[in-house]
Amino acid sequence: MDVKIGVIGAGNRGCRCFGRYISERDDARVVAFADPNPERAQGAAELLGIEVNIYPDTEGMLAGEALDGVVITSPDHTHEACAMAAIDKGLHILIDKPLASTTAGCVNVIRAARKRGVEVFVGFNMRHVPLLRRIKEVIDAGEIGNLMVMETREFYDGGRSYMCRWNRRREWSGGLWVHKGCHDFDVQNWFNSGGEPVRVSAFAGINALRPDAVPFEVEPEQPVGPNCTVCAYREQCPDMYPVESRLWSDETAAVDGYHKDLCMYTSDKDTHDNGVAIVEYDNNVRASLLECFIANFSDRLYTITGDRGTIMAAVKTPTQFEVRPRWGEENRIIEVPPAAAGGHGGSDPRLVESFVDSIRTGAPYESNLVDGIRAVAMGEAAELSWRDHRMVELSELVDLNDPSLAG
Repeated sequence: MDVKIGVIGAGNRGCRCFGRYISERDDARVVAFADPNPERAQGAAELLGIEVNIYPDTEGMLAGEALDGVVITSPDHTHEACAMAAIDKGLHILIDKPLASTTAGCVNVIRAARKRGVEVFVGFNMRHVPLLRRIKEVIDAGEIGNLMVMETREFYDGGRSYMCRWNRRREWSGGLWVHKGCHDFDVQNWFNSGGEPVRVSAFAGINALRPDAVPFEVEPEQPVGPNCTVCAYREQCPDMYPVESRLWSDETAAVDGYHKDLCMYTSDKDTHDNGVAIVEYDNNVRASLLECFIANFSDRLYTITGDRGTIMAAVKTPTQFEVRPRWGEENRIIEVPPAAAGGHGGSDPRLVESFVDSIRTGAPYESNLVDGIRAVAMGEAAELSWRDHRMVELSELVDLNDPSLAG
C-alpha cells in the first residue's frame, strides 16, 4: 500500500520535517502541498526532490486529491479550520502541535471528529524521545513511588526567533505558553497519567528582547530593522537571524509580504521571552515549567520527585539519567539506548512512522485529541494568568470530564 499524504503548510515543519521523513519512506509519499504562497510550496518540493501538486488552499487540495492522510503544519491559528475540512473528508489526520491555538478551537475539532468518527493524531514529538520514554517507564513502574512534584526547565537559544516570525503574535500562535509550552505541558500530563490539571498560575514578560535593550549603539538617523536581511546593523548584531533557502527568499516574500527575520527587538510581538508556570493536578501533584529564550544553549532539564525518590535528567544527556532514592546514597544511573537519527533527537521520524503505521494498520495513536486539548487549555490558562495577574481554573476554559470530549 502506497500511502498518499497531503501536507498543509510548506514551511520548515511541512518541508524539512514531515515532508522529508515521509518522502524518505518506501511505503508513503507526499503527493500535494497546500500553501497560499506557491513560491514556497514549489521551493519545498524542489528541496525534497519530489513532484507534487500545489494548491493555494486546503479545500482545493482535499477536492483535487485522493488522499489517505493529511498533515497539518500551517500556522497555529489555521489548525482548527484545516482540521475541520479534513475531518469532513474522513481522512487520517496528523496536526503538528498545538491541536488549535485556543481551547474553544480544540473543542470544535474534537466534537467534529467524534461526530464523523475520525481520530486525530496530535504531533507531540517529545513523547517519542527515547530518554523521556524510559523516564515514563521508571515512573509507571513505581520506582520513585507516588509522584509528588515535577519541574521542567527549558532553555532555548533558537527560541529568540519566535520574536521574528508569525509565532510572535498571540492572535496567530495562542501565545508561547500555547505554541511552545504545550510540548512540555503534554509531557508532564503524560508522566502524571493518573491526574487531571485543574489550575495554573504563570508569570512572564519581556526582559531582553525590547527596543531599549538593543545590544549595540544605534545611530539616531539609522533605525534598526525592520528585518535582518536589510538591517544596517546586521553585521554587528549578535542576534542576527539568518534566512536560508528558497522557502524564505526575497522572491518568496514578495508573494505575500511574509518575512521570517523581523527584528526580534523591535517587531510587533506580544509574546514573552521568559516565564514560569505552575500547575496543580487533582491527584495532589504539582508541576512547574520555566521557559527561557535568552541563553547561548538549548536544553530541557527535568527533576521529577515521588515519595520514594527523584529522577534528574537532561535532554542534552540523552543516553542516561539519574534516580536518587529518598533514603540512602545509592544513586542509580539508568542507561538509555541512543536515539535514532533525525530531528528532535530522532523523535520526528518516529512521529511520522507512527502516523503512517496507523494509516496502514489501524494502530492507535500515541497522542490523541484529549491530550491535545489538555495541553492547549494549560497553555491558554498560563497566558491568561500572566496577562491578568491571577490564578486560572481550567474549568473556566473547558470541562475536561465532558463525555462528548472523551469519546
